[in-house]
Amino acid sequence: MMKRLLTLLVALLLAGPLLAQSGPLRLTITDGVIEPITFAVPSFEAESPAAQQAATDISRLVVQDLAGTGLFREVPSTAFISQVSSFAQPVAFPDWRAINAQALIVGAVTVSGEQLVVKFRLYDVFSGQELGQGLQFAGTVGGWRRMGHKVADAVYSRITGEGGYFDSRVVFVSESGPKDNRQKRLAIMDFDGANVQFLTDSSNIVLAPRFSPNGDRVLYTSFESGFPRINVLNVANVGRQQLQTAAGEMAFSPRFSRDGRQVIYSLSNGGNTDIYRTDLTTGQHLRLTQTPSIETAPSLSPDGSQIVFESDRSGTQQLYVMSANGGEARRISFGEGRYGSPVWSPRGDLVAFTKQNAGRFHIGVMRVDGSEERLLTSSFLDEGPSWSPNGRVIMFTRETQGAGGTSSLYSVDISGRNLKAVPLQGGGSDPSWGPLQP
Repeated sequence: MMKRLLTLLVALLLAGPLLAQSGPLRLTITDGVIEPITFAVPSFEAESPAAQQAATDISRLVVQDLAGTGLFREVPSTAFISQVSSFAQPVAFPDWRAINAQALIVGAVTVSGEQLVVKFRLYDVFSGQELGQGLQFAGTVGGWRRMGHKVADAVYSRITGEGGYFDSRVVFVSESGPKDNRQKRLAIMDFDGANVQFLTDSSNIVLAPRFSPNGDRVLYTSFESGFPRINVLNVANVGRQQLQTAAGEMAFSPRFSRDGRQVIYSLSNGGNTDIYRTDLTTGQHLRLTQTPSIETAPSLSPDGSQIVFESDRSGTQQLYVMSANGGEARRISFGEGRYGSPVWSPRGDLVAFTKQNAGRFHIGVMRVDGSEERLLTSSFLDEGPSWSPNGRVIMFTRETQGAGGTSSLYSVDISGRNLKAVPLQGGGSDPSWGPLQP
């Protein structure tokens, strides 16, 4: 019974020739255009008097999450023939088929004091079958958004066969004020721009925040000392430590190793910039590149065995891959223009990058051997890609042109579809998408 809805998995993995599968749920892709799956979400049942608002809010958030992917299209409640008044009542599938709802999500919410419990079921309307078993999530009333994201993630995963990404957070640089006096603070938010919390004040310039693999810490570059220095910030208590470097050295562009115990970064000393690795426990440094060129923006493969980085060793800014322990590097970018800020996909199959060519900036992806390059965006200035936890969506910075230009956060599917701005109060840049929350 999962087979029909899993048609979408094939569609998501490939963007090109026509793909279709016979059966009630049919998804067609032509040149990267996907026909969304139609779904219905009757307002979740409030199983206790205090749960009414939460039930309404959670069901609407589930709709927002799924419809926001561009892979699903909601059947509005005004089209409903029947309602679901009880979580336990049998589903009248003919009524939902009549309005062409391919998937049906029903749920119920209970509130007791500060505790909130949400449960749901997902149905393939045309087969009249439940997909998987019903699930239940528990949390607090104040955390109702997380419960909604968890439901949406479970639905998304069952239909696509991929992991979800809604119950995740993004750390970024929040920007405010005029361009010639821009105030920058580290901030953290839900993936959709909600629940923004500030991690630093605006007294110092901060750049390039990067989440740890489990989301408990953030690396970032600070100019507090007058030189760029790398700090490690604990998200829970905002405590921090600084990566120790020698006087006159500049450290920047950091990322965690896959186990979170080490940091790879760029270090500039005496006019030369190379990639280093430092153990956060022992403080031991290891130099990974030794060339007279500028090597920066390192990113580890998911298995931790390789590093992709940018270098001008060929005379122009290009992308290279080498062993995580250093050694000889191979070039993987060969198109026109300059390439930078590479980031390895969580799936391990793609590298996202920034490309500058003919006066335009692009966010693009390519295979790890440099083949199948695709440009997903084009604008005055797009840069700094960051992957969603499931490797399906990329978030990046877009800057508008002009003296008063502002920086905003945008996201795009790896097929190049569904380009949209992340709703924020004020500007934002340098996003780093964290893992799914536990």
